[in-house]
Amino acid sequence: MLDTPAPCIDGDSAANPALCAADVCRGVTRLLLRHDLTAMAEVPLESGRRADLMAIDARGRIVIVEIKVSRADLLGDGKWPDYLDHCDRYFWAVPAGFDCQPLDDPTFLPARTGIIVADRYDAAILREAHTTPLPAHVRKRCTLAFARRAARRLTALIDPEGAGLAG
Repeated sequence: MLDTPAPCIDGDSAANPALCAADVCRGVTRLLLRHDLTAMAEVPLESGRRADLMAIDARGRIVIVEIKVSRADLLGDGKWPDYLDHCDRYFWAVPAGFDCQPLDDPTFLPARTGIIVADRYDAAILREAHTTPLPAHVRKRCTLAFARRAARRLTALIDPEGAGLAG
């Protein structure tokens, strides 16, 4: 059972949206790990967009998760279809108590996109995402970019001053 420590219900997130998004991110990351997907937050994409979460499984399949903590943010986001060109599966992640009904609207491609409900401790898949395999050349570019970004982040932890030396 999901137990939300701070209210993240639709409309309530304005008081502390960063906390709610961070809570959802943490819960979703735990869910992905249980499904053998390794995730990284705030991943810039080749298109210039930034994915809230990107994950890769052992077979190299890529999942992108877009986190929404308010109805206004969800309904006002017109950029999310750009993410579909960078993943095999796409999920929306929302906090426990969020009204998911808008995600059933055809404009949100319910036949293609999945829904995850999360709190800071766990998450559950409400609707599985359809798999649309990436072309091999796109998968290679996305995977290499993901790996290099992960390595740069690790390098920055080991040597914060040296991280800026890379070109």
